[in-house]
Amino acid sequence: MIDVQNQHDHRKIDIRKVGVKGIKYPIIVLDKALGTQQVNATISMYVNLPHHFKGTHMSRFVEILNEFRGRINIRTFHVILEKVREKLRAESAHMEISFPYFIEKTAPVTGAKSLMEYSCTFCGQNGGGRSDFLVSVVVPVNTVCPCSKEISNRGAHNQRSMVTVKVRFRKFFWIEDLIRIVEESGSGEVYSLLKRPDEKFVTEKAYENPMFVEDVVRNVAMQLNRIDNFTWYSVEAENFESIHNHSAYAYLEKDV
Repeated sequence: MIDVQNQHDHRKIDIRKVGVKGIKYPIIVLDKALGTQQVNATISMYVNLPHHFKGTHMSRFVEILNEFRGRINIRTFHVILEKVREKLRAESAHMEISFPYFIEKTAPVTGAKSLMEYSCTFCGQNGGGRSDFLVSVVVPVNTVCPCSKEISNRGAHNQRSMVTVKVRFRKFFWIEDLIRIVEESGSGEVYSLLKRPDEKFVTEKAYENPMFVEDVVRNVAMQLNRIDNFTWYSVEAENFESIHNHSAYAYLEKDV
């Protein structure tokens, strides 16, 4: 049969990334407490396309995923990328794996246990003699506004903040440890389940520990600076303000 994708394209325009986006696929990730955790991931895979090719072979991406079924993890990430690059005869390959990760949390007073969801992403590429790999986590925290507390006779406005941390690293680390760094950097933690004594404790603790969005990203950065495993990081925080029709936002990054 005629292979249309391999036909010549006359427009002479290179494409940086072409491939499949948003594939739902089960993978197994390492769990610090339980050993492993099966999650439903969303995977996107791309290659570059030189100007002389009309298209890429989309089915080959899925074929490669199936070939690595049950073995898709940090250790095989670059092996998969190299396989993609080789099978599609590309100069570079790119892959993103996003998944929900669950950690059991214990309420601070009653000890009630519940599962907390965190959004995680593995993102990497190789080609041109170099490779890159990032791990990203998105962690919710609670923040109380220092200014609101200072000027108010009673109370202060608070909000949930979503903190995104991306890291490059030298050796393996636990996702849970990175999440813990973020949770310790806000006014307070977020829980799936709180009873009334827990809610009182969490609310009062946050009130005694007010923070701007700038404080949150700096607190995370200070802890990351103490860990020599990370060669680069970025920290992003968005406060979904409870009394404003906009968010407060801060971002920083650093080569360590």
